[in-house]
Amino acid sequence: MNYKKYKKQYFDIPKSERKWADNNITKAPIWCSVDLRDGNQALYSPLTTDEKIEFFKFLVTLGFKEIEVGFPAASDTEFEFVRKLIDENIIPDNVTIQVLTQAREHIISKTIDAVKGAKNVIIHLYNSTSEVQRRIVFGKNKNEILDLAVNGAKEIVTRANSELGGNVRYEYSPESFTCTEPEYALEVCNAVLEVFDPTPGHKAIINLPSTIEISTPNIYADQVEFINKNINSRDNIILSVHAHNDRGTAIAATELGILAGAERVEGTIFGNGERTGNADIITVALNMFCQGIDPGLCIENIDEIIDVYEKFIHIPINPRHPYAGDMAYVAFSGSHQDAIRKSFAEYKKSGKSYWQNPYLTIDPTDIGRIYEPIKINSQSGKGGVGYILENKFGLILPKELLIIFAKKITDLSDQKQTVLEPSEIYDSFVKEYVNITSPYKLDKYNFETKDDGTVINAAINGTNISAKGNGPLDALCEAVNKYLGTHIEIFAYSEHALERRASSKAVSYIAVKINNNIFWGAGIDSNINTSSMYAFISAVNNAHK
Repeated sequence: MNYKKYKKQYFDIPKSERKWADNNITKAPIWCSVDLRDGNQALYSPLTTDEKIEFFKFLVTLGFKEIEVGFPAASDTEFEFVRKLIDENIIPDNVTIQVLTQAREHIISKTIDAVKGAKNVIIHLYNSTSEVQRRIVFGKNKNEILDLAVNGAKEIVTRANSELGGNVRYEYSPESFTCTEPEYALEVCNAVLEVFDPTPGHKAIINLPSTIEISTPNIYADQVEFINKNINSRDNIILSVHAHNDRGTAIAATELGILAGAERVEGTIFGNGERTGNADIITVALNMFCQGIDPGLCIENIDEIIDVYEKFIHIPINPRHPYAGDMAYVAFSGSHQDAIRKSFAEYKKSGKSYWQNPYLTIDPTDIGRIYEPIKINSQSGKGGVGYILENKFGLILPKELLIIFAKKITDLSDQKQTVLEPSEIYDSFVKEYVNITSPYKLDKYNFETKDDGTVINAAINGTNISAKGNGPLDALCEAVNKYLGTHIEIFAYSEHALERRASSKAVSYIAVKINNNIFWGAGIDSNINTSSMYAFISAVNNAHK
């Protein structure tokens, strides 16, 4: 790999005292969805007008107040979609649409035509300012590029003032900001702001896009902070970031950009967009949520968002997506499963208002999911096995039995060389421990309680047996010892209802001790005495095996 073919592409930031690293995110930014523009233009098959309408309405339900709906001058389809939104009064009064335009007169003209009649609109002007674009693509010097931006801004303001009513706001993006000399990017933004002439009541948006991600996120934060500190009319602008994911760090770049002074974020749900995508707004928002910050979006039903996204975008969600992936709340490691299970139990028991879990940053139920370690493999342990048996089947195994059974499940997974489904784990437990009838089957029993103990009369494999004990179970143990000529002791016993209702079945777990060896059995029946009898016989049968 010829690494010498590459070199640093960004420009050094003028030396200053870095402040952003000491900051914390304390509130959600203004969110602007660019799904219908940046996301849509990056699809093999762009959305139809009807699909765009439905997707727009869905973005509104998620709580987006600013939505970039397209590049109206790009095609008739784009233009007609914007007109349909306006003409059919589809845009709620509290939602602002945003349209993108290059700094070229005929494109600006068509953009203005597209948004006539809109109650709230942001006209988003951009032109590329990067050294590479200036030199290779446009063949223009710095002054010519600056003039292009300023003239575009003048054209927009002039046309908007004469032709548009309603609330019209202006946004400017120095495209390829991350590849632009910081001082020059600042110069261009300030020149455009002179034209926009923002006020505290009519702020302009300066958007700083990492059109191509070329550095670690801290460099992007330094670039954003430089603009934040030095731009003119700072109190009259909203500083915005728009991160792409070429290096796989768009989310981190966005968060550090907020620390550096950005008040607004442009991105897409689940990160769809050009090349490797945009910043994933769902992840950024839930990252804030898990720190106790209101994300300002209605994203509590993650599966519904996934369904809509996959319906229109036709790109599957990565199973390892931080919050939405199928495996986001699945643990394979035994120690992880055990820690998660204990933390869930502690959270429920303590009634604490704050979520604390060593492996889950949020409670999955907050976004319509559940923790479900359904993927049990050879790396799993008793924690995951116990959680599945308890939460799916109501079986709360004694710790000693759980340790033994979990080892059997590990061996089974090793043999099959795959993960095990909950039903396989349950079936394995039943087969191994529950109501075992071979070689000895309890045909029937009855008992009578007397002053000096309990007498049981039973039949095993058709043979009648009888004995006295301290209770029904002890009496059965004595009867079996006589029948088999052995010395069996009941070593451990526990029981519980399978469900919290009067008609629930009972499950009993019994360990018997024979010649210093311990054997377990379990019994399930609607009668608690019968379940304990079955558990005892099951343990005896396992001892025989």
